[in-house]
Amino acid sequence: MSCSSCGSGGCSPAGCKDNGHCSTGGCNKLNVYDWLGGMALPPNYKPFDIVEVRFKGSRKEYFRNSNQLEIFTGDLIVVDAESGYDIGHVSLKGELVKLQLKKNGIKEDSVDLPKILRIAKDTDTQKYKDVKAEEPIVLQRARTLALQMKLQMKLSDIEFRGDRKKVTFFYTAEDRVDFRELIKKYADEFKTRIEMRQIGYRQEAARLGGIGSCGRELCCSTWLTDFKIVNVGAARYQNLSLNPLKLQGQCGRLKCCLNFELDTYMESLSDFPKDTEKIRLETQIGPARSIKTDILKKIIWFAYEGGISTDWIPVHVKDVNEYIALNKQGIKPERLGEYDKVGEPEKMKTATEEFEGSLTRMENRGRNNNQKSRNNNRPNSQNRNPNNQVNSGQDKLENNPNKNPNAKPNRPPHRNNNNKPPQGNKPPIKGFQPPQPPKES
Repeated sequence: MSCSSCGSGGCSPAGCKDNGHCSTGGCNKLNVYDWLGGMALPPNYKPFDIVEVRFKGSRKEYFRNSNQLEIFTGDLIVVDAESGYDIGHVSLKGELVKLQLKKNGIKEDSVDLPKILRIAKDTDTQKYKDVKAEEPIVLQRARTLALQMKLQMKLSDIEFRGDRKKVTFFYTAEDRVDFRELIKKYADEFKTRIEMRQIGYRQEAARLGGIGSCGRELCCSTWLTDFKIVNVGAARYQNLSLNPLKLQGQCGRLKCCLNFELDTYMESLSDFPKDTEKIRLETQIGPARSIKTDILKKIIWFAYEGGISTDWIPVHVKDVNEYIALNKQGIKPERLGEYDKVGEPEKMKTATEEFEGSLTRMENRGRNNNQKSRNNNRPNSQNRNPNNQVNSGQDKLENNPNKNPNAKPNRPPHRNNNNKPPQGNKPPIKGFQPPQPPKES
């Protein structure tokens, strides 16, 4: 069966349960997993009559099931709307809806909640598909009319109501836009009620969706509901490079994920002294200045001034505070402590050294494999022994200088300078007279 809970229709059938709930959780924006859905209800239990309904994008509203219709998560239903009706999917029902109402500040006994009219029929489903297929065409035409009027605004998305009696245009703009004439043109062009709704750049990215630099779907379009202010100070506290290309998200603003680990960094920074970039420690060897800081490991790297040493010395923040206290008392320590005090190796290899070492190991391994393959491909590998016999273990023991000190090590056979095997008898060279042996008297 197809996944009716997915507004995009892109969920594979393998990820959908029989009740229409997407078990993968990756195709429904801002979805809530109904972990109470598979539990048996107690006898004489009256189900909660308020249902959460999801529409296009991340818009969710709550409706009262006053007719006690038997609906399931993912069903397409027709709900009451102003001067008409709308069509959406059931995203959550049951006791978990109470938590959602409390989160959004809606009272359970509110009389302003609209009602569920009916479960969508075949005609309602077909009309819903036709309206959704018409949205890209209308959006393209609306953008053309806005460009012709030279309005400083950007139409990002469009949403038709289920009965096609109202259409909402979502736009972003830097300043106030006078679109009264534009609404008149839209009404004459599309023959429906027009609503213009301005949204922020983060809300625009949440509606459109996409893949972030981390390789995952955008947080604002999957689970993030409240958009907090992100300052450049969040990147500075985490020692991130102030590169706009890396810190900006698809919305053109600073990434929301900069705030995710900010509390952890602030807690760790509470142990550090102020102005870590300007710390200067006096030692008997000479003064040392701070070069680099690792906030999570609570380590500060120092380097001696005056060319005493080019190595960076990592010092734990506790030792740094002790050195600062000693310097205030006029005491100079002999030298900065080593990093092995906190359980790490004395010298740390940089990433470049480790990379070069791995390349060297790969080259040596390749040479050894080539040498083994050459030795195995030799036709007469046992011709080194003139008798074509393999030495026994006793011979190896006698010839091993480590085990038998009196034994002489075997030397390899003599080879000529050209490293070529000895040649057989060759024909004599013309004009060459070999020396004659002396005659016997």
